[in-house]
Amino acid sequence: MEIKKTDYILYIFKGLAVSYIITFAMILIISLLLTYTSFKESTIPIINTIAMIGSIVSGSIYLTLNTGEKGWLNGMLIGFLYFLILLILNKTFVKTFSFNVYSFSKLMISLVTGIIGGMIGINLK
Repeated sequence: MEIKKTDYILYIFKGLAVSYIITFAMILIISLLLTYTSFKESTIPIINTIAMIGSIVSGSIYLTLNTGEKGWLNGMLIGFLYFLILLILNKTFVKTFSFNVYSFSKLMISLVTGIIGGMIGINLK
């Protein structure tokens, strides 16, 4: 299936939009749970990572279902762009950002999760 370059770029942006919409919804749910239940704030990093994984998988599946080819590459692209946007937002709003082991692990999680989501998307087609 041959896809035009403009359509491909549009699908990438839509895949990222799907990812961030899911991220915002999950963060809202997590915030409500933290506010109205006995969840401890120490669980935020792991819950945040789970939300990130679910969001990247969803965006990767969306992109791959619409392009129909190169699932691992499209998924990795969504994972990388998702991380890059988070990095830019972090640098913009949190001035003391440094690329450390924690950031590198988030990048690796984003890439691997995107690859897996892309593979799932290809197999759903």
